[in-house]
Amino acid sequence: MKYVMLFTGVADEALWQTLPPEEMERIMGEIGAWWEEHAASGAIVGGDRLQGGSTATTFRMQDGVLQTIDGPFIEAKEEVGGFGILEVPDLDAALAIARTWPALQVQGESIEVRPAYEM
Repeated sequence: MKYVMLFTGVADEALWQTLPPEEMERIMGEIGAWWEEHAASGAIVGGDRLQGGSTATTFRMQDGVLQTIDGPFIEAKEEVGGFGILEVPDLDAALAIARTWPALQVQGESIEVRPAYEM
């Protein structure tokens, strides 16, 4: 079954810049190793890091008129920083992988796991 992991964190992209350089380097190394391990096992079948919310374009229907909005929403306290696609036997397997996401060491970072609809 396929699951999507949404890597989210505080909308302030500067949060990571407050980490000591050696800690950021360590966590980024762990993220790379984590990704390689799960891709090599066949559990991760896709995904990528996303550019910051300031690069986003959003379409929204408002009173019958299609609105185009550039940049992040002011109301957002969190934003999606990336995604991963898992292909694993069940939700328990997906959660076991997600709970080891190395960025969870950083205050405000989170990971959301959702099953994908089978089309």
